[in-house]
Amino acid sequence: MVRAAAFYICLMASAPVRDYITKHFRHFNAAALIDSARAYEDLIDRGGKMFMTLAGAMSTAELGLSLAEMIRSNKIHAICCTGANLEEDIFNLVAHESYVRVPNYRDLTSADEQKLLDRHLARVTDTCIPEEKAIRKIEKQVFQLWKRAEEKGQRKFPHEFIYELLNEGHIKSEYQIDPKNSWMVAAAEKNLPIVVPGWEDSTLGNNFAARIIRGDLKNVHTVKSGQEYMIELTSWYKTNRPKSDIGFFQIGGGIAGDFPICVVPIINYDLKEEVDVWSYFCQISDSTTSYGSYSGAVPNEKITWGKLSKQSSKFIIESDATIVAPLIFAYLLKW
Repeated sequence: MVRAAAFYICLMASAPVRDYITKHFRHFNAAALIDSARAYEDLIDRGGKMFMTLAGAMSTAELGLSLAEMIRSNKIHAICCTGANLEEDIFNLVAHESYVRVPNYRDLTSADEQKLLDRHLARVTDTCIPEEKAIRKIEKQVFQLWKRAEEKGQRKFPHEFIYELLNEGHIKSEYQIDPKNSWMVAAAEKNLPIVVPGWEDSTLGNNFAARIIRGDLKNVHTVKSGQEYMIELTSWYKTNRPKSDIGFFQIGGGIAGDFPICVVPIINYDLKEEVDVWSYFCQISDSTTSYGSYSGAVPNEKITWGKLSKQSSKFIIESDATIVAPLIFAYLLKW
C-alpha cells in the first residue's frame, strides 16, 4: 500500500497540471488558454506588470485557492474587483464551515428559495452564504473601523478598511480556512493596489448607506468614492507604464473590467498627455459578441477606443472562468 502510494505521488510529480494542459490543450478555446498563459508568462519574465480584474462571484467560487499564490508570487501587481469579490473572500475566510452547497440548484422552486431565505442563506448559484455567521459578523467588525476613521476625520478606500480588518488581526481568531487560500489576506500582506468601482453595490456598501441613514455614522465621505479610485488608478498607471509593459487580464465582464481599462483614454484624451496603451489583453468570457455588450466585445474593438493597439497581444477565451482561470494560474505557477 505504501509503495503504491509513493509510486502515485511520483507519477503526479512528474506530470503537473502545467505539463498536462501543455500536452492536451491544442485547439480552439484550449489553444487560446495556452497562448494567453505563455504570453502572460513572457510579459512577467521581461519585467512587465499584470493588472487583473475580477467580476461576478469569483471569491465565492474560491478562486483564492490559486489567486492568493499568484499574488504572493508577484504575478499580479494590481487588481480591480467588484465589491462582492472584495467582501466575499472575507465571508468565506470566517464562515466557510457554515456555507451550504446546493448541487441541484437548477431544480429549486420559489418555495425552495424561500426556505433558504428563512434559514438566512443567501444563494450564489450552487453556494449559500450564511447571513449571520458571515455577512453580519463582518459588518459589525467593519463598522467599528468606519466609526474609528470618522472620529479621527480620516477617509479611506473600501479595500483599505478590509486591509485594516486583516492586518490588525480583528478577525484572525475566526478563520475557518487556511489563510494562505485567501486572496485578500495575500493582497493585504503585500498592500496590493486594489480598485473597487461601484462598491456601493455590495453588502458592505449597502450596510454603510444604512448606517448613514440610521445615524450610526455621520459622514458619508468616510469611505472614498469610485471617482477617487479612478484618480488613484490614473496615478498608478502613469507611474508604472513608462517603466514597464502592463497587461490587462480580465476575468468576466462588467464594471470590474469596463472601469479600469478606461484609464488609458483618460490620460491620452482627457488629460491630453501621452502614455502607451496596455501591452497585453486577455479576457475569459461567456458573453455573446453579437449582443452589443462591452463584455462580449472582441479585443480589436478596444483599439477604436484607444485602449489597445494593433501591437498589443490579444486573447479571448470563451469559457467558464471558474474552470479556465485556475488552469492558467496553475500553468504560471508551474503546478
